[in-house]
Amino acid sequence: MATLGNPTNTIAILQKYNFNFQKKFGQNFLIDANILENIIIAADVKKEDCVLEIGPGIGTMTQYLCENAREVVAVEIDKKLIPILQEDTLSSYNNVSIINKDILKVDINAIVQEKNGGKPIKVVANLPYYITTPIIMGLFENHVPLESITIMVQKEVAQRMQVSPGTKDYGALSLAVQFYAEPKIMMSVPASCFMPRPNVDSAVIKLTRYEKPPVQVKDEKLMFDIIRAAFNQRRKTLVNSLSNAAALNLNKQAIVVALEAMGMPATVRGEALSLAQFAKLADFVKN
Repeated sequence: MATLGNPTNTIAILQKYNFNFQKKFGQNFLIDANILENIIIAADVKKEDCVLEIGPGIGTMTQYLCENAREVVAVEIDKKLIPILQEDTLSSYNNVSIINKDILKVDINAIVQEKNGGKPIKVVANLPYYITTPIIMGLFENHVPLESITIMVQKEVAQRMQVSPGTKDYGALSLAVQFYAEPKIMMSVPASCFMPRPNVDSAVIKLTRYEKPPVQVKDEKLMFDIIRAAFNQRRKTLVNSLSNAAALNLNKQAIVVALEAMGMPATVRGEALSLAQFAKLADFVKN
């Protein structure tokens, strides 16, 4: 079994299995052992933990997880990687299950029930950029029992998750993440730490799940429908972007009245509202 996390062994495995990188899966494998060790520390992986890894690739980080956790469930979409994981890089570990599926189609709640008795798990992943948001939102919105999500993502996506209102990066993702979890960027990871080398730098961000959200709202789904509508047309005023959203079925006057009741002008844009203000607006609309 090859120990991964360095360029030599990574290249050897790829050549042995004649593996070609799939652009559609956004594959970039880590080749820096220091970064891998720091991710395990950031994720606070302990001997009693059950960890879900999304996109193990050739098993680089999975090896580190297996060394440190009680149980690892690795979900990999690319069937060409399964023989590498099963026959080679993870063959000597008896605490890992490999699932060849699209994570968006996996019943994660069932996995948590089976592998961890329904108790919260930790999620660790090096996510392809195009699918970061659907995966994170899927985990939160399906109320998977989670302690934390520690993920490597494009640096600007990580920044977007922790910004405040009024900044250009602030949007639906910032609000969604901050409703469910406390985001904290743990480290930056230069493009040179990956093979093949991506065009952008990455960052590891940890999302620590709140026991209960920092704001109360009567209808969580309605609030997120309003948030999405507000940022779908972010250059428009909130009144226009919400009244244009067919799914919300709101007239302009009702939105103006709600904003006035909150002490806000009719000309306000979505990017000016905090999470608490969006919750308040959703409650007004609900009533």
